[in-house]
Amino acid sequence: MEFFTSLVIGLFFIPVFLLFARIFGVFAVVKECEAQVFTLFGKVLGTLDEAGLHVPLFKFGPRAILVPFFGKKYKVNTSLRQHYLRSQMVNSEEGTPMGVGIWYETQVSNPVDYLFINSNPDGSLVANVASSAISVLSNLEMETMLENRHSLSRTVRHAVSPLSEKWGYRLGSVYIRKVEFTDIQMVKNITDKVVKRLVQVTSAMKQDGENRVGLIQSETANKVSKKMAEAAAKRPEIVGETLNAIAQKDSEILESVLDVMETEQLLNSGANVDVVPKNASLLIQAGGNSSGSTRPPPIEFDR
Repeated sequence: MEFFTSLVIGLFFIPVFLLFARIFGVFAVVKECEAQVFTLFGKVLGTLDEAGLHVPLFKFGPRAILVPFFGKKYKVNTSLRQHYLRSQMVNSEEGTPMGVGIWYETQVSNPVDYLFINSNPDGSLVANVASSAISVLSNLEMETMLENRHSLSRTVRHAVSPLSEKWGYRLGSVYIRKVEFTDIQMVKNITDKVVKRLVQVTSAMKQDGENRVGLIQSETANKVSKKMAEAAAKRPEIVGETLNAIAQKDSEILESVLDVMETEQLLNSGANVDVVPKNASLLIQAGGNSSGSTRPPPIEFDR
């Protein structure tokens, strides 16, 4: 029976007791990245910003008992939050309308200032970041806006930080993520210019490549012609040395080689060759022709 009674008390009365104790402020549970601000009679009694179980009576004294009846408890989220502002309109020095995207991080550092200094701190911070970005980026050169986003982001952060701290915020990183053109016709004109420039660069690269190839070919042809000339100049020397070597060994072989070379040159020339008998007399042949005798036709050797 005692066990059953203890079980009923444990399952029913203890949760009910803890619920009423929490409602009447006997203890408070603070979650991670959270702060609880206690006010009494319109004045701030204190803040709990450490995660865990707390007893306000020990933190703030006997006045904590009156908070559930005459005061109020505020819960503030202190986690790191990220925001992105799209297409904030600015004008460059050249008068070009451009859209700027700004990304930034915020975190509540002072819950009391966050609650009571500004009635709409989130909206005010967004407006402050946007106005600071526009004031910093307006009337800058287009090249500066496109290339120096890191330094401009730091400038925007320094401009926003003092006022954000006044509202209870701690401003984290600020970065200009995107710079875009908002005029469609201007985008088309820039695209056409870029395409034409790419065509020019491509043509110049192609022409330069062809010039380099032609230069390499001419240099190669020059080197080849020099080597061929050297080889042609070297050939008579090699042939002469070979003939001298043959003459030193056997003169008959040299004469045979010369005869063969002479006959080869004669055949290659395509000239007509008249063959005269070895013991014939040229005068007799000529006289025979004058008396009306017919001369036998010359013998021709085909090439």
